[in-house]
Amino acid sequence: MTLVAAPEIAETVKAAPPRRRIRWQRLVSPVLILALWEIASRAGLIGEDKLPAPSTVLQTGWRLARDGTLGDHLLDSLTRALIGLAIGGVLALVLGSVAGLLRAGDDAIDPPVQMARMLPHLALVPLLIIWVGIGESMKITLVALGAFFPLYFNTYAGIRDIDERLVEAARTCGLGTWQRIRHVVLPGALPSLFLGLRLAIGAAWLSLVVGEQTNTQNGIGFLMMEAREFSQTDVVVLGLFVYAALGLLSDLLLRILERRALAWRRGLQAT
Repeated sequence: MTLVAAPEIAETVKAAPPRRRIRWQRLVSPVLILALWEIASRAGLIGEDKLPAPSTVLQTGWRLARDGTLGDHLLDSLTRALIGLAIGGVLALVLGSVAGLLRAGDDAIDPPVQMARMLPHLALVPLLIIWVGIGESMKITLVALGAFFPLYFNTYAGIRDIDERLVEAARTCGLGTWQRIRHVVLPGALPSLFLGLRLAIGAAWLSLVVGEQTNTQNGIGFLMMEAREFSQTDVVVLGLFVYAALGLLSDLLLRILERRALAWRRGLQAT
C-alpha cells in the first residue's frame, strides 16, 4: 500500500506550481532614473525652479506629513476616488452583465454606451459644472465616469467571449441559470473583469487629478494648484509622486487579488 501511494504523492508534489518570488530586478530601472535625476539636479543640469531633485521633494513630503497637511489632503482625495470608483464600478458591472447576458439588455444598453464612449469624459467638465455644480458631486461624477467605461466594456467582452459550448454542456448536465452563471460565466469572465478593474482604477485616478483642480479647497490636486500659485515646484512634483504612488499601490493590490482569485489559470511566464 505504501509503495503504491508514495509515487502518487511524489508526482503530486512535483506537479505543484512553483511559488512566485518577488522580482527585485523590477526596482532597478526606477531607482536608476531617480539617481540620474538627483545627479543632474545637483550638477545644475536641471534647474531647481523647474524640476527639484528627488531628495528635495522627499524633504518637502516629510515636512508636510509631519504637520498633517499631506495626510488631510490625501484622505480627502482617497475618499473621492473610492466613492466615485464604487459608483462607476457597480453601474458598469450591472449594465455590462445585463448587456452581456440578455439580448434585450444588449439592444437597450450597449448602443447608447457605445455612443457615449466616443466622448472624452474629461471634456464633459463644463457640462458637469452646469448639471451638478462645482462641489464634491462634480468631482465624484467625473471619477465615476472615468471608471465606468473600461469596466463596462471588459465585463461585456468577458461574458461574450465565453465559449457557448461550455454553457450548453452545463445546461445538459442539469445546471440552472444561476448555477451556469456561477460555475461557467463568472469564472470565464473573471480575467476580463480584473483587466477592466485595473483600467478603471487608472482612469479614476486620472479623472481625480482633473477634478481636484477645479474649484477645490482640499485634496492633493488643490495642494498642487495652491503650490503653483506660489511657484512651489517641489510641492507640485510631490503631488505627482503621490498620485503615481497611489496608482501603483492600487494596481499592486489588485494584482495580488487577481493572482489568488485566478490561481487555477496558468498563463505564459516571461523567460
